[in-house]
Formats: sequence, structure tokens, C-alpha cells
Amino acid sequence: MAEQVEMPRVKLGNQGLVGLTGNYNSPVPEEEGIAIIKEAFSKGITFFDTSDIYGVNHANEYLVGKALKQLPRENIQLATKFGVCRIDASQVIVKGSPEYARSCCEASLKRLGVDYIDLYYIHRIDTTVPIEETMGELKKLVGEGKIKYIGLSEASPNTIRRAHVVHPITALQMEYSLWTRDIEEEIIPLCRELGIGIVPYSPVGRGFFAGKAVVESVPPNSSLQHHPRFTGENFDKNKGIYFRIEKLAKKHGCTPAQLALAWVFHQGDDIVPIPGTTKIKNSTKTLIL
Repeated sequence: MAEQVEMPRVKLGNQGLVGLTGNYNSPVPEEEGIAIIKEAFSKGITFFDTSDIYGVNHANEYLVGKALKQLPRENIQLATKFGVCRIDASQVIVKGSPEYARSCCEASLKRLGVDYIDLYYIHRIDTTVPIEETMGELKKLVGEGKIKYIGLSEASPNTIRRAHVVHPITALQMEYSLWTRDIEEEIIPLCRELGIGIVPYSPVGRGFFAGKAVVESVPPNSSLQHHPRFTGENFDKNKGIYFRIEKLAKKHGCTPAQLALAWVFHQGDDIVPIPGTTKIKNSTKTLIL
């Protein structure tokens, strides 16, 4: 893995931490969110993944920052992201200028209450700004000690190669699960060629394989209400997939979520999924792989 940062085999983050401040479901109370993070740490999870866009007014980074104050920072690897800017409650834009990258990094450091960020992702690629310019600024931030490693999220093969020339990319986040396997054709081979770690988000199919509660009733305030796989005829057909996975999971003495995660884990040692949760009991169950 280029510019290798230690990537534990299990970590809580991305959609898990999104869930704590509302995206696929209703936000959990702050004290409960902190308790979930601390419980995850007690179970051996040391890599936490968030973003400056998660939650209203950066609520997720503030939450993670408060939790970190109660945990040993030297034992934590912290990832956050920039590049998606909220315009209003329903609209976002992508920004990747060097100035914006620096301002976001410095703001995240303050919200998280830390001196450095272990892994800093470009959350989405701004096609109006050459990736070389964005990467050039991140390279400076590495030199200043404000970030240790650089990651990309949802990037094309061409963008990955160009970015990697400016500064080694440590990790790439892409959606990858039993029902989202597009990256197997080009992205995974490219990452292995360049030594880039692969960090699948939504490894449980955006919660689809997490259990019947999601399959039978999508939360009313969830963004999944508008996701094609969770609506109309598609949703009805996909339920059949879930019940087949559930049957197979029972055969092997595990939950559907555990089976879905185990499948992702077994795609290679360079693949480290980021499962999520909003409940302590769920986080404990998910970790039993």
C-alpha cells in the first residue's frame, strides 16, 4: 500500500458515523453517539472515518471530536474528508480548489480537536479543477504535518493515476458490496497495481443486508427513500435477494450483515470495509466475523 498507514481489519465509519448524525436514519443523541464510538474502541476498532459534510453544521466531526477527548489519541487513526459543500438542506456542490482544500482541513482540525488528521480524503472530485492542483495543496499539508496520508473517494481510473503522480495515494473509498461490484473490473486491479488500499463504503448494501427492519420499512426521513434500489418494483425484487442471503446466513450461524461483511473482507487483505451502526448492540454483532 503506497505511503502505508496501518489499516485495521475492522473499523467503524463513513455511513456508520453518518448514521449517528442523520442520513440514512434519524440522528442519535450526542451522548449515545459518543457511547457508540467508545464501545467500538473497546471492541478493538481504532480507525474512525467521518467527513465535514456529515450531519447539520458539521455535527459529525464535532461528535467524533468529543468522543476522541475520552480516548487515547495515540491509539486512534482518524480519517475525514472535504470537497462536498452544502448549499442548503437539499443541495450540495463539489469544490476542490487548493484554497478550499486548505481551509477545510484547518476547519476540520479545529472541530475534531486534533493536531493532525491521519488520512484526509478528497470526498468527491471537482471536475472544474485539475486534480494536480488539489493534490499539490494536500501535498503541502502533508509537509506541514497537518495530515499524514491522502485518500480519494469515488474517483475514476484516470484521476487516480494523475493524483498518484503528484503524491502517493494511500486509500481509495468506493462503494463495494454483494450487490455493488462495479469496481472489480478496473478500479481494484489499478489500486493493486499502484499499491493503494481499497476502503469499501456501504459494505452492507446501504444497510439492506443489515436486517428485516431495513428491508420491510425504510425510515421515513432516510435518503434511501429516493434510492432506486429501495423504491418501487426494484425494492420488491430486492427483498427476494435479502431473504436468500438470510437463509444462507442462518445455515452458517451468522446474521445477514455478518455474511455480507465477511464476503467483502475475503476479497483481499488490501480491502478494508467500513461498516456502520447507530446502536451499540448492532456494532457488537457486526464485529463477530
